[in-house]
Amino acid sequence: MDFITGFNRDQLIMMDFESCLGIDSWARIVDMFVDVLPMNELGFEDVLNSEGRPPYRSADLLKLYLYGYKNKLRSSRQLEHACKVNLEVIWLLKGLRPSARKIAYFRKENAKAFKMAFRHFVTLLKDWELIEGETIAIDSFKIRAQNALKNNFNQNKIDRHIDYIDNKILEYQNQLDTADTDLDIQGIQNKIAYQKTKKEKYRNIEQELRTSGERQISLTDPDARSVVLHRNIINVGYNVQAGCDAKHKLFVNNDTGTVNDTHALSPMALDAKELLGVAKMRTLTDKGYTTAKHLEICTDNGITPYSSPKEHSSQHNGLYPMIDFKYDKGIDAYTCPDGQILTTNGTVYDKAGHKVKHYKNRQACKVCPVRHLCTTNKNGRFIERSIYQGALEENQKRVEENSEYYRLRQQITEHQFGTLKRQWGFTHTLMKGKQNVLSEVNLIMICYNLRRLMSILDPKVLRNRLKKLGPSLSALFRGILSHGCNFLFFGLPGTYSGTKKKTVMDAPQIHIDSLILVQTEFLHRLPLATMT
Repeated sequence: MDFITGFNRDQLIMMDFESCLGIDSWARIVDMFVDVLPMNELGFEDVLNSEGRPPYRSADLLKLYLYGYKNKLRSSRQLEHACKVNLEVIWLLKGLRPSARKIAYFRKENAKAFKMAFRHFVTLLKDWELIEGETIAIDSFKIRAQNALKNNFNQNKIDRHIDYIDNKILEYQNQLDTADTDLDIQGIQNKIAYQKTKKEKYRNIEQELRTSGERQISLTDPDARSVVLHRNIINVGYNVQAGCDAKHKLFVNNDTGTVNDTHALSPMALDAKELLGVAKMRTLTDKGYTTAKHLEICTDNGITPYSSPKEHSSQHNGLYPMIDFKYDKGIDAYTCPDGQILTTNGTVYDKAGHKVKHYKNRQACKVCPVRHLCTTNKNGRFIERSIYQGALEENQKRVEENSEYYRLRQQITEHQFGTLKRQWGFTHTLMKGKQNVLSEVNLIMICYNLRRLMSILDPKVLRNRLKKLGPSLSALFRGILSHGCNFLFFGLPGTYSGTKKKTVMDAPQIHIDSLILVQTEFLHRLPLATMT
């Protein structure tokens, strides 16, 4: 018995790349999927140059990215290397070797097209009845940005830097005031000048922060924000919103905006409803999305939200909690534990961006026997009620009455993020700017949905469905041949038998399939004007 050995490198071996790929290869699915996309309608532009080197097709570069994002090959350098050494990539691109620069610019210049491609795929899944649109779970995950934490500033951080610099300058000046003959006066003066330069830098950042109107500013990637990644670990990144359909847990839409989920519910829900074209829809979200205004916007637009209720913000100080005050919608008033009515004058006040009404009864509070159990305010108990409070109460009632249904949220939406981060390495973005970051999000979500289809439908069924979407090349090529293009049969095995020339209809099906391959390659080589 001997060891297992490989082949002889010096031996000439006849092989074809087709046999190097398994029948269920990811590269085959990507190839068929991109071939059925309406690239021009989605925004990918293929323009032939009048001079210079011919460009690459957008379809080929999109195939490269979809293959790469699924296999942790995201940087342009990694993808360039894969084009030279990876057999699946060589098969997928038919031996093309685009440069890293070309690969990088394709991703940078087609952010909108990537978004349209993802949304086109979602509508296709809706047509295939793989997405229902009845229940959408919305959640978010955070990824690190191309911006170091030291290059992110808020007002408190700027103040700390300036205070430190002022103390250092004061320390140096004290050294000069008590200088002796051994002190390097010129060196200390240089240090003071350096600290003043740093202080001017932070003053400029402070001015830029005030001009922006934001609470924080990032110097490398202006759209990135300081976010809590997990367990109070803070880093600069993006908070990516994702909507998932309940039927097969497929991604429906995405976005990125603020550092938390407070104002994301209604924009995400309305976008999903419009994209899927449904009249009614239900959403499942955690308590981070529970904002009264957005709950009411959803309800007014045919969307029923189920969002985890938040505890009331009133302090637990031993006094009567808000739950002991009963609201009567009919008379728009509260009844306190002592049975007194707290009314409002109807005025809507703006409190830190929230629209609220005030409810009080000063006369009753003055003589109330249990006032010491209710409030320490000298003017009596005072209640602020949001004008959207009704939506919050209705949402809480729905969730409590349908607790089993609400528990589906985690089953629908959270496991996808584990796949993207742990298995596919999507923990950080390689791009700068919101739109460019979303281009990566759209690419990775296309990959996820497509890979999920391979499990839902079986790769063979998926391939058959994709084939039906593409143009009938056989019918197209028969039409070409009927106009006298029989020269394309030259060299195909079995086309001729003796001296009798077979027609297209006489040729066996296997020859038609071979002919399709030749026809495809032939059309690729035709000038654009000839094809049109």
